[in-house]
Parts: sequence; structure tokens; C-alpha cells
Amino acid sequence: MNNPYSCYRSLFPILSNYVHLASCSQGALAQPVSRAIEEYHNSLLEFGSNWDQSIMKVEATREKFAELIGAEIDEIAILTSVSDVISTIATCLPYEKNKNSIILTDIDFPTVGHIWLAQEQDRAKISIIRSSNGIIHLEQYEKEVKENTLLTCIPHVSYYNGYMQNLKEIANIVHKKGSMLLVDAYQSAGHIPINVKEMDIDILTTGTRKYMLGIPGVAFLYIKKELAEQLKPRLSGWFGKASETKFDVFNSIFAPGARRFETGTPSFISIYAAYEAINLLLKIGIHNIHLYLKELAELTRELGLQKGLQIIGPQSSECNSSMTSFYIGNASKIEGILREKKIIVSARNDVIRMAPHFYNTKDDLEYAISELSNLINGNPGSFSY
Repeated sequence: MNNPYSCYRSLFPILSNYVHLASCSQGALAQPVSRAIEEYHNSLLEFGSNWDQSIMKVEATREKFAELIGAEIDEIAILTSVSDVISTIATCLPYEKNKNSIILTDIDFPTVGHIWLAQEQDRAKISIIRSSNGIIHLEQYEKEVKENTLLTCIPHVSYYNGYMQNLKEIANIVHKKGSMLLVDAYQSAGHIPINVKEMDIDILTTGTRKYMLGIPGVAFLYIKKELAEQLKPRLSGWFGKASETKFDVFNSIFAPGARRFETGTPSFISIYAAYEAINLLLKIGIHNIHLYLKELAELTRELGLQKGLQIIGPQSSECNSSMTSFYIGNASKIEGILREKKIIVSARNDVIRMAPHFYNTKDDLEYAISELSNLINGNPGSFSY
């Protein structure tokens, strides 16, 4: 298998010394992204203030992300983290006596549960759909989403085992019950195609530090225009106000569309990075990246099974993302040992996650899996890279 994107590998300095397979935690930093960070930094050194240029970059980045997910520009808000996004949504929903149930899943990232369970004492009734071996079947949504469900909150891809859900099918189910759908796309945006209109998603959030190749400090909120206009954020700030009332304490008006969910001054340096990262992804094409990573994922599972490693997650290729999780009892320790061998993976609880991106090769995976197998099976091996 040849890497059709080998010409881009030189953009990622880390790849000259390490095998980077941790896109589910932090994507490799590309030179255009690094230069953007330096651009912001240098403009402050030279001019002292770069407010106007930074605001222009915010709007340009908003436009790039809207293009990435098939949204309209005024349906995108920029915040600092996915936790902030979910918190602002959780605190402004129109809870009513007969419409106050929030549905979560046990495959959501823990911060999602932390936030929603904190709302339970304040009008929201929380229910959690339990997975079976890390998988949630569509029939469970049919059964557990009720007429009183206000919002169903799900991950597109499980952070733990790479299980990928069918967003369009789930949207059809929950909408029939009168529920809105909120999607956490942190483990999918940047390597799996997303079109919020075609999938009929009401609310979607993601950040830039994983497959989107950015750094911490930027998260995006997509919310349908007609829905955004109905909500009044309780977590607010001057960036969430209409331009003519930003400095009016007593007569402020919410900004139109999704912008009303913004709060204070964003992390400009992270936005500079996000712009270049998304631009790189769009240049290559998410559909192209997805097809290539499907091949790498199949190879990863095949090699893992050949080496006797236990794969955690779905076996069906339709439900698999590009991330593969291997059961390892002492995962954190193994993660550290692999880093000493110049292999960057990501441990979560009892699994080692291998999450390649378009810059990875077949050789990367062969080396990483061989070394992991040697550690687990007590065979020092002599695989060279």
C-alpha cells in the first residue's frame, strides 16, 4: 500500500524522528500551522497589538470550518473547548415539565456526562443509554428516546474503541420522537466526512487539537440557524452580543445566529493555528483522507490479530473509524515505553489507541504493532525501522 500523501510528510517535522499514531489525542503539528503560530507571536512583538488582524482571522476560520462540515457561516460559533460548548448549550435549553429529558450514552467522553449530570438538579432529567461491548444499536435509540426527550447527546466516534455511529439514522430516529440531536465530533472531524445538513444534525461540536491538526484553545459549535435564534445563552459575554450593543450593559441584544453563544475574547493564537490546519485538510479533502485511513485501519486490525493482540471494538468495517484500540492491562506504562522507542500512541484506561492520519504509512503501523506485540508477549524482537 503506497501513501498517496507522502509528499505531505515533510510538512510534519515530528515524523523524521517518531512514528506518530496519536491523532485521537493530539495531531502532529504541520509547518504551516507552526508558521501561523509564529505569525501571531511576531505580530505582537513588532506591533504591540494585532486586534483587527486577529478578528479577521476569526471570521476566516469560521468560514473554513463551515465549509468543512457543510454549514452556513452564521451557524458557527467559536469557543475555547468542547466542555465550554456543551455547558453553554446545557444551561440555555428550554426545559419544560413534559419535555425535560436528556439522553446520554456511556460511550460519550466523560466530560459530557459530568456537564449534563450537573444539570439534573436544575430541571433536567438525565438518562444514559448503555452500550453492549462498546456498541449501541439503533434499536436502543428507538426504545430509549421518548416523547419527553428534549435532547439526545451522542458521540460520532467513541474515544475509547473507535466505534463510529450512523448519524443520519440516529437523527431520523430522535427527530421522530421530537428530540434534538447534539453530536460530539471531536473524534471524527478532520478524517471522517461530515455534512450537517445531509445528516440533519441540530447541534455539533468539535475541537482542533486531534484529527483537525490544531492546538488546544479552539472549539467550534454548529447550531441550526432557526434553533439558535430560539435560545438565550446564560453563559454570555460581549462577543455574543450584537455589534451595536457590545458596550451597552443595560440594553444588550444577542448576536444573530450561532454567534450569540460566544463569550469573551477567543484564543487568537489557537485560531491562527486552526485556520491553517483546516485549510490543509480541505486542500487534501476529507473524503480522500477517509478512504485512505479505512485502508490503514483494516491493515492495523489485520496486523494486530496476526500478532495475537486483542482488539477492543466493533469488528464490522462499517462501524469502525480509523482508530484501533488494543486491550493492554498496563496501558499507560506501555504508552511510555513505546514513546521511548519513538512511537507515539495514546492510552485510555486499559487500551492502547492507534490513530493514524493521512501522513502515516504502512511501515509506521507494522513497526508500532510489532513493538507493541514484543512488549506484550515478552519477546524483545529485532524488527528494524
